[in-house]
Amino acid sequence: MRRLIAIAAAGLVLFAGSPAQAAVVPPAEFGTDWDDPRTAAPPIVVPPGKSCSTTIVDHAFAGYDTYVNSYTPPCRGPWSKVVLRLDGNVKGRQYDRLGWLTIGGVEVFKTSTPEPSPDGIAWSVEKDVTSYAALLRSPQPVSMYLGNTVDDTYTGVLNVRVSLTFYAGPAASVPDDVLPLADQGRDGPDLTGTVTVPRNTEKLLAEVYATGSGGGCEEFWYLTAPTSTGYSCPADPGPYREVQVLLDGQVAGIAAPFPHVYTGGWSNPFLWYVVPAPRAFDIRPITYDLTPYLGLLTDGAAHRVAVRVVGVPAGQSGWDTPVNFLGRRDHGATRVTGGLLSSDVKPLVNEVTAGPGSVTAHGGHSLRATGYLRTSHGVVLTSVTQRVGNDSTHTWGDGENPDALRATWTDDATSVTGGKVTHLGQRFAIDGSITVDADNRLTTKIRMSDARGPVTDTFTGEASWLLGVPRDQRHATASTEERYRIAGRYDKTIRTANGAVLQAPYAGARAGLRVSSWEIRSHTTKPQITNAA
Repeated sequence: MRRLIAIAAAGLVLFAGSPAQAAVVPPAEFGTDWDDPRTAAPPIVVPPGKSCSTTIVDHAFAGYDTYVNSYTPPCRGPWSKVVLRLDGNVKGRQYDRLGWLTIGGVEVFKTSTPEPSPDGIAWSVEKDVTSYAALLRSPQPVSMYLGNTVDDTYTGVLNVRVSLTFYAGPAASVPDDVLPLADQGRDGPDLTGTVTVPRNTEKLLAEVYATGSGGGCEEFWYLTAPTSTGYSCPADPGPYREVQVLLDGQVAGIAAPFPHVYTGGWSNPFLWYVVPAPRAFDIRPITYDLTPYLGLLTDGAAHRVAVRVVGVPAGQSGWDTPVNFLGRRDHGATRVTGGLLSSDVKPLVNEVTAGPGSVTAHGGHSLRATGYLRTSHGVVLTSVTQRVGNDSTHTWGDGENPDALRATWTDDATSVTGGKVTHLGQRFAIDGSITVDADNRLTTKIRMSDARGPVTDTFTGEASWLLGVPRDQRHATASTEERYRIAGRYDKTIRTANGAVLQAPYAGARAGLRVSSWEIRSHTTKPQITNAA
């Protein structure tokens, strides 16, 4: 049987209720209602003064059609900040769903949804989208997809409203151009297309909203194992995955994908009903600095782009990798020229030791590229170094009960442009297990961490429920904790028990807090590790 194991980041927050709540006495177990979803991440800091808003999505998602609308700027700039807000509500029974939002063909937001209580929940998400300001200065088409099955069993209709709020003030430092991938298609497992950058572009970033998704094993790629082990999610390369960007056939960027866990993940929706796993409602893009290659791209021609996920077995589907490009222009020149001085991509390391009931894996890769540009302010040299790594130990018993994983991922990127150094170090980790005892009670224990620069988001939880009985007889229990820290500036912890928030002390962000992405079933002995509802 296929394994179905079963996502805040800079400027995106899920919240509900007031920022501080008194401790409460939790129920003995889950009932038909629980607290609305929230995270411990800080609110987006917005400037005082005038603002204007417009609604771009107002729709009840109950099928698989794409919602289409149009956007018109509600007021003239300059804008110092632009904030996207999603408000949603749902009741009944429903799985987690994965969705995306595009404006002018550019993916600006990707999200998954909470699973509802029978009595219903409401949630909100905010994201700083100031980096897309250039796109938002003119009317654009809007598309949102949130595929959802509604029938006699899965009754939850996802009511969603998305708005944009623009804050007046001095214009923020943002890209001059926001470009989607043109001529999109598939070349085997790779997403392919073209990009044509303005001739005077002097800085270029790529964003890839990468997710293993759509069910099946690639949603749970970090648990795949060589075919020889007999594990139910086979992948002979093992669990190592890497998201690469290629320009004209040349590898120009490498990155470690984030190990997203959705709100039905690890066979235990009770873990995530109130506090989701890191990035569950914030599917942040991977960012690549492609500036060293600009000297090859400013000729006015369309250049071929591919996004490849390394490690996916041949013919295996499941990855979604939409890509955008953010460019800054040299306003003192009509054309910049230059060249690529060096591009050194080291051999990929992927060492897998597999035996009955276990896989130990070690993988890593590095890339260094240096290029130059002749600009209106002189010759500018840019050097980019990227290093990614993954270590994991996956063990399981007879019938894959228990099933446990301990894994870490590292992603270290440094850019040096004209002597200015930009560095982002990231470390992700999962330490989790699923067991089913003799009484058919499934228990999940998990700890996840998402550390990027000064920000650390940590989730710890344990939940259990009775398999093979009607929903109202599961006698489910859970205790969870999330702690979100920004070194020296912010620290908040949320604790829950059986769907009730026990405490949510609030440590407010200091004035001026800013993080900018631009600058940087029946009884069985085998656990049903799945997205559950």
